[in-house]
Amino acid sequence: MRKIILPLFLAISLVGCKTQMKDVTKVDPNQFSKTITSSELSDYLYTFSSDDFQGRDTGEPGQKKAAEYLKDYYNSLNIQGGSFEEDDTYFQTIPSAYFNDKYKASENVISIIKGSQFPEEYLVITSHYDHVGMKDGEIYNGADDDGSGTVAIMEIAEAFQKAVSDGYRPKRSIVFLHVTAEEKGLLGSKYYSENPIYPLENTVANLNIDMIGRIDEAHQDDPNYVYLIGSDKLSTDLHEISEKANSTYTNLNLDYTYNDENDPNRFYYRSDHYNFAKFDIPIIFYFNGVHEDYHQPTDTAEKIEYDLLEKRARLVFFTAWEIANRDERPFVDKPTL
Repeated sequence: MRKIILPLFLAISLVGCKTQMKDVTKVDPNQFSKTITSSELSDYLYTFSSDDFQGRDTGEPGQKKAAEYLKDYYNSLNIQGGSFEEDDTYFQTIPSAYFNDKYKASENVISIIKGSQFPEEYLVITSHYDHVGMKDGEIYNGADDDGSGTVAIMEIAEAFQKAVSDGYRPKRSIVFLHVTAEEKGLLGSKYYSENPIYPLENTVANLNIDMIGRIDEAHQDDPNYVYLIGSDKLSTDLHEISEKANSTYTNLNLDYTYNDENDPNRFYYRSDHYNFAKFDIPIIFYFNGVHEDYHQPTDTAEKIEYDLLEKRARLVFFTAWEIANRDERPFVDKPTL
């Protein structure tokens, strides 16, 4: 039944889009990026990393509350759920058995803006919304890790939806995927890659945001930076798109220190993008580096650099805009499979 209903729904939605659609290549995305603001990022993050969410431990009440918070947000923007589950189209449920019963069942939270010209090609933007919960009675709020990436995607989604409401629907579909169980070993994104809602072969790129709200020790004197990891590993095309988006719009210092294959931290393998990269899907991992509050109860909202978070989130938006609206998907010139 689902295989019959989905194409019908898609056909109806795209017919509706065509009647209002404007040429997305003729508009300056700057006007939509202005919806990404430090004040809204702050408002969302103070809520999302508050004690009410109990550290968002996988399968626990705080994580469930966080999932509902994200669902309500996308619903409020009229961005549709991205799964096909009968109980809730915003959730991809992961059973406890997948975790070998170590953790309770959990959910990836997913929403989608359908593309106008290439609706069956997907750009997936990810962050993990879980954290490590509570230890010895202390709540680990995870404001930077990865509340910062979570609220960045929320704001990026709003910017794209503003474009849609103004008649500028992206050419490709954009999937906003908040994964669970990253702190348990990238298990939420692993589950998605093994049970993809949208075909991996049609997934043109993954932009993964994990910790972009702080300044590390190496950049205390020059905080206008972000680490990029993996942008050139599989696709020279994607790397060039990223560089151009930055030079055109944001002018951050793009630090590739951790992109070195010989870097001992091996960050390329330590966040959710890797579960896309291992299938030769081009990725970029956005990261601020580690700091003294990493995985500590002191990773709290008042320590976030919100103006810098805004700028970094806008970089992801502009990069996503180009990927979603160019004629060709990023070419994989360095396949590993």
